[in-house]
Amino acid sequence: MPLKTPEEYLESIKRPVNLYMFGEKVKEFWNHPIIKPSINTVMKIYELAQNEQYKDIMTTTSHLTGEIINRFTHIHQSTDDLIKKVKMQRLLGQHTACCFQRCVGFDAANALYSVTFEMDKKCGTNYHDRFKKYWIEVQNQDLMVDGAMTDTKGDRSKRPAEQPDPDAYLHIVDENDDGIVVRGAKVHQTGYLNSHRAIIMPTLALRPGEENYAVSFGIDTNAKGITMIYGRQSCDTRKIEEGKLDIGNFMFGGQEIFVVFEDVFVPKKNIFMKGEVEFSGELVNRFAGFHRQSYGGCKVGVGDVLIGATALIAEYNGADKASHVKDKLVEMTHLNETLYSCGIACSSLGFQRDAGNYEMDMLLANVCKQNVTRFPYEIGRLAEDLAGGIICTMPSELDMKSEEIGPLVEKYLSTCEGICAEDRYKVLRFIENLTMGVASVSYRTESMHGAGSPQAQRIMISRQANLEEKKKLVKKILKIE
Repeated sequence: MPLKTPEEYLESIKRPVNLYMFGEKVKEFWNHPIIKPSINTVMKIYELAQNEQYKDIMTTTSHLTGEIINRFTHIHQSTDDLIKKVKMQRLLGQHTACCFQRCVGFDAANALYSVTFEMDKKCGTNYHDRFKKYWIEVQNQDLMVDGAMTDTKGDRSKRPAEQPDPDAYLHIVDENDDGIVVRGAKVHQTGYLNSHRAIIMPTLALRPGEENYAVSFGIDTNAKGITMIYGRQSCDTRKIEEGKLDIGNFMFGGQEIFVVFEDVFVPKKNIFMKGEVEFSGELVNRFAGFHRQSYGGCKVGVGDVLIGATALIAEYNGADKASHVKDKLVEMTHLNETLYSCGIACSSLGFQRDAGNYEMDMLLANVCKQNVTRFPYEIGRLAEDLAGGIICTMPSELDMKSEEIGPLVEKYLSTCEGICAEDRYKVLRFIENLTMGVASVSYRTESMHGAGSPQAQRIMISRQANLEEKKKLVKKILKIE
């Protein structure tokens, strides 16, 4: 059975990489205190896939090999698969309270599966067979795959080919019978360092004359010519301080990487698009749809934990019986379950592509993500409201554990009888982490900008609103010819 254990995953990523953090090269990144929580998060995926209790959600049978595989390597074969994807993402959010980094490659693979099929049908290429062979390797080895779409974009008023620096968008700079050479950068790369491979995609719909930018391929994340720069996050250096309580979520965390491609060679067998500009927009749209569906699961799971932390701090403060506290917790739950409803709805209304795989309802997936750009902010605001201002004014863990002033901190952080001051401290720091600290990147900011910023969803919603059909409904009722 091609399922890695958490320990096997950890050993598999211990490889040389060209990684920088704070201006210095990082060796043995898997031991770095800032990076380890993000690795712990990925390990949780592999752990739950081994758990009999979660087998139905975390694993499935590959339609390519007939083997049991991790669901994160699956190509959706039914609406049930789409629904279970969302349920799996909520489960992992509940277990980690952060971004678990494996969704982007999952969504990229499902988008490429159908787009390569359609390219072959129209253009006479053989991308689909290439991709299937590539993905069978991923399934058989239970590899973690990143999906890399976002370019640095340079001057937003100019098209890729018009940029003063052509590297503002990743592009082909050379080609021979064996493959291509690419140059450029991909940013906001969630979990890239922790991934074995990456699927690279164009970042927007391209036009004739921009063929060198219409490129998609698979690559080892540590391939020659790739430089990684670790992204900063709020409060990240707390992880290298003495103690762990000030971190908030000291077990798990997310990861964002700035990835630079400097004349990276891609073998022909790993190329899934090369110059087909007419399919670039469709690949972007399908990937975005799958990824916007994902947010109806992952952000909901993290929201579950934040709601739980807010209810717990209300209890620790002795305020849990107040009617306004109960009402705010109801509102947080209402918003969170609305997001989940959108994720389940767009999955339930999924349909089958000509390639055989299933795709979510695009309109509802965009409605889902549009809500995600708003609701987590309100959920976070209510959490901050009920936690109180102390989440951003508390003394440090070292103060709490100081022989001189520790007793004072503990005395004045104490609330209800039987509530340990340190437990209250832990929950307050956890809420701070989710709303303002490292985890806020993968909860609030990622809710805004991940899978496209709000206007991207509004554009897609406007395209699919079908206003002419809605006008006809009115005319029919009012008998207007």
